[in-house]
Amino acid sequence: MPELPEVKAHAERLQGEFGGAVLERFRALNFTTLKTFDPPPEAGQGHPLASVSTRGKFIRLDFGPVGYLVHLMQGGRLRPDPKQAAKPRGGMARWVFDDGRALMLSEAGKEHSAGVWVYAGSPDELEPVTKLGPDADTVTEPQLVEILGADNMRLHGFLRRQGHLAGIGRRLANEICHRAKLSPFAMTTKLEAAQISRLHAAIISAIDESLAFERSQPEMVKSADRPSLVHHHTGDDCAVCGDTIREVAYNRYTVHYCATCQTDGKVLADNTTSKFLK
Repeated sequence: MPELPEVKAHAERLQGEFGGAVLERFRALNFTTLKTFDPPPEAGQGHPLASVSTRGKFIRLDFGPVGYLVHLMQGGRLRPDPKQAAKPRGGMARWVFDDGRALMLSEAGKEHSAGVWVYAGSPDELEPVTKLGPDADTVTEPQLVEILGADNMRLHGFLRRQGHLAGIGRRLANEICHRAKLSPFAMTTKLEAAQISRLHAAIISAIDESLAFERSQPEMVKSADRPSLVHHHTGDDCAVCGDTIREVAYNRYTVHYCATCQTDGKVLADNTTSKFLK
């Protein structure tokens, strides 16, 4: 799933390419796409695209009186649509502008979980947004201290929970834990002040570096092409210490880590209890 750096850089590209273009029509191409019914989805028609911005992993298309909040989910993409086929493969929604150009939300696979919320006024009042924590690239260290102390859970899961910090997914969670030299299974309420300082610095630097990379690309790249030191590097040598990168695999995701850098050399058990091997 695209994370905060990917969607932010993509929003900047869309702003540069489509900013100011007047919406001629909007059409949902799949019955699961629209998540709201009021205001009507055609309410943005006749208005210019004022801005493209982000909140967490969401992209916001602002057409003045109304806007469209877009979530790409795992396989979604929001791209220029030069062909404008009547029944595009994976098509979820299309925005057609009065100059003939179009944007299409598409989603690979059969889940059809990518979605569009239409809003009037502030998008912050939409339920998906009200449940979000602060954007991870804006969180201050005092805020982080407070959020960590409010919910005792494993660090890797904490970083990925959007209600705590918005915008971090699996790759960034792996990279942040490695940068901070913290076990992905460290308990959040047990972290000491120095560890929280390292964690905060790792969050900001990992996102900043990822954003710089994404801005250098012409379009949103595949997950495998995004730079990382531990994510998807199981069996490789750690670039920091030379130890072997290891993993703890679950049904829906995998935690990657370096035992020397993060767990004082202890190897994590590769099972759902995730306790240290004896």
